[in-house]
Amino acid sequence: MKLFKFATGFAFAAALSACGATDNVSRNAPFGAPQAEPVAFAQTAGPIDTQGKRNLARVSRIATTDDIGRNQALPQEIAELINVSQVKVTVPRSLRVSEANRYYPTGDIVWREDPIGDRHAQVAQIFHDALRAGTAQFDGDIPVILDIRVERFHALTEKARYTVGGVHSIRFAMVMRDAKTGQALSEPHVVQADLDAFGGQQAITAEARGLTQKVRISQHLGEVIRQELIRPEGYENANLGFFQAVNKI
Repeated sequence: MKLFKFATGFAFAAALSACGATDNVSRNAPFGAPQAEPVAFAQTAGPIDTQGKRNLARVSRIATTDDIGRNQALPQEIAELINVSQVKVTVPRSLRVSEANRYYPTGDIVWREDPIGDRHAQVAQIFHDALRAGTAQFDGDIPVILDIRVERFHALTEKARYTVGGVHSIRFAMVMRDAKTGQALSEPHVVQADLDAFGGQQAITAEARGLTQKVRISQHLGEVIRQELIRPEGYENANLGFFQAVNKI
């Protein structure tokens, strides 16, 4: 998870803890920007810019290069220290929902395995549950919050699911925050988390074993967030070929 800056701020936050007190956006806007009626589990604690600007909030001080060299922790050490006390998920209402049963419908949210209803809320619940499960191992002494903003959740329609298959195209923005102050402890960034989507007989066989789209996507998101927290470079999106390329058009 872009740990170069994260480790410096986190080391200082850890020191404070040892001495020792919390979402509304359109697709490419900072966290905290106003937007009508987003689906969210909580409110974000401050603005985030994921468009290439490095606006990482410092924890009480500006670190020098020497400080960074001294304080930078290894990913394993960070994983042992942090406690993911809360996962905040926002699914902006500006994300377009498609219920069209086509091979590749337009829209930001394509979801079928829950009854027809509030797809934004359904996607928020999937993210929240999956990320909570994926961060359960992080039970250290320093509480942190993961701020998540969903930008794309494209599962398969019925037509694609039972014929050609495809790719679950998933994208979200994230930042880690100090649970006590709301200050950003990591660089805000976007995670592309695509997953191969079963089709035809493969999909039918998987469902017979209980591997529905929701189960596979939830397990995948749990692993994605785990890798974001333990790898210096964060999660590396898979290369899934033609269908993945189509999703970028």
